[in-house]
Amino acid sequence: MGGRRATDRRAARGGRGLTVSALPAAPAVPVRRPAVAPGLRNEQAAACQAPDVLSPADRYAELFIAVQRGRIFPDSKTFVDCSPRGDPVDILAAYRRECARPHFDLRAFVDTHFVWRQPSQEGYVSVPGQPLCAHIDALWPVLTRQPLGHPPRSSLLRLPLPYVVPGGRFRELYYWDSYFTMLGLAASGQTERLHDMVGNFAYLIDTYGHVPNGTRTYYLGRSQPPLFACMVELAEALGHVDATDYLSQLRAEHAWWMRGSEGLAPGQAAQRVVRLPDADESPGGASSKGALLNRYWDERDTPREEAWLEDVTTAEASGRPQAEVFRHLRAAAESGWDFSTRWLGEPDECAGPDDPEAAPARHPVSPTAVPPSASSSLQRICTTDIVPVDLNAFLYRLETCIARVSAQAGDDAAARDFSARAQARQRAMQALMWNAERGAFFDHDWRLRRQRRGLTAATLVPLFVGLTDAPQAEAIAATVRQRLLAPGGLSTTECVSDQQWDQPNGWAVLQWMAVRGLDDYGQEALAADIAQRWLATVAAVYEREGKLVEKYALRRTAQDRSAGGSGGEYPLQDGFGWTNGVTRALLAAHPQHSAHGCVGHTNPPLHR
Repeated sequence: MGGRRATDRRAARGGRGLTVSALPAAPAVPVRRPAVAPGLRNEQAAACQAPDVLSPADRYAELFIAVQRGRIFPDSKTFVDCSPRGDPVDILAAYRRECARPHFDLRAFVDTHFVWRQPSQEGYVSVPGQPLCAHIDALWPVLTRQPLGHPPRSSLLRLPLPYVVPGGRFRELYYWDSYFTMLGLAASGQTERLHDMVGNFAYLIDTYGHVPNGTRTYYLGRSQPPLFACMVELAEALGHVDATDYLSQLRAEHAWWMRGSEGLAPGQAAQRVVRLPDADESPGGASSKGALLNRYWDERDTPREEAWLEDVTTAEASGRPQAEVFRHLRAAAESGWDFSTRWLGEPDECAGPDDPEAAPARHPVSPTAVPPSASSSLQRICTTDIVPVDLNAFLYRLETCIARVSAQAGDDAAARDFSARAQARQRAMQALMWNAERGAFFDHDWRLRRQRRGLTAATLVPLFVGLTDAPQAEAIAATVRQRLLAPGGLSTTECVSDQQWDQPNGWAVLQWMAVRGLDDYGQEALAADIAQRWLATVAAVYEREGKLVEKYALRRTAQDRSAGGSGGEYPLQDGFGWTNGVTRALLAAHPQHSAHGCVGHTNPPLHR
């Protein structure tokens, strides 16, 4: 049901996720850069300082707990990103000798034994009067890190090649962020750095079997939305790589997401895989019988180390088994939407432990209420009960990519196998997630065997990956225009909450997938409208403050003033990788937009 028109339009623009007009000028004869052999990547990475073999919580034990519970740093992420001044074993031994002494000063101990850095120490100051495009282009080297500069025995994972970080508190490579950052690198002509990024992710898959959430030891238990296929296709569209060079990594990532599927009985789940019930039990009927879909997960059921106190506080107040809450929190972090009412129990819908035979525990919450605190709202989290639209759409994209590249490599059997997998996933999604009456895709609750009710911007991801058809795309466009379109851009959900992936916030990545997906299916007017609104939002904040930020508070009326976003576990971050990337790519695709004329620190600003 992929839709012939969408396929034709994607082929016509020469890439999957980037318009021809947003690409840098290609050479008359594209020069393909062969992929660096895995052995050479390993040698390059081995030249870097090795991280600690243990994560900070495992290494520093009671010292870690004392620092996090004692709020030595306002941000829980600060300590896990510290680098030790000496051997970690000796540091822990020193703590155990000294901690019981009178007048022991924990903060002084940490300062003596660790090096830590605040985001404000990056040293970059925006240039007053600099145009927006020039500002973004100037930020790429500021946000680029050299793996040879990693400190020894820290939580930073080795990498073979230079990489671009988001900025602010996020000083490591992140998975799904990086695809959207790479769009901007392409638009800025930074194709060598883009190629390096693809090589780094190939190395991570070769080394760990998957791409971690981020390149820290404490992120190894989970991934993020699987966009390596999109990265390879982007680099391929630029004419610099041969996708067949990355076929083994594409297949390895798919195998990692499907672990636990062998022998899984209908109606059960294992790790990230859910096997749907037999047809007589399933709302999807025969078209979803026994099909495999995916959910988010984490290998650990302990507090996230980078948000240890926040998770402990949530779990202690929840009245639920703490390991269950920790797993749901970690799974939501794997989604990239951390956090949102999307992952909370709708009225009477938050299930209990991860046991298909267990009766669901009920934790009702109004999805439109504004909770009193992040901790209290997250007490009702139930992420692993949810089969998300966007995750399964991304895996459909991965499967179709593997099928195509396998055919290019001459492996017809693998091409047929992965094409059949993609078609089966597509049928199951259509049966379980599409709601014709409401004109949108909705997440599926695999325990309760019904669609969830909350409309989110994830409904547009099936368009982005080419999974749907023209009539559905038209219905989705109408729904989005009526219910999710704000004066400042595309809303994340319909719910107002204290979580950052809800109203009033808008996110660059969601704007990009909406614009590209709608445009692919002939919904050009709405695609252009979202792009125009978003660029005006980014331009307005840049004119006043001279910076781009992680997320934006979308204007609710035309008279409101655009602003940086809020909510969640940490303050608004500057930088910012994926905002820079999407904005740069959209500016390249919309050369007449007034944002091209905006400059930093303008008084009065030209945009609201």
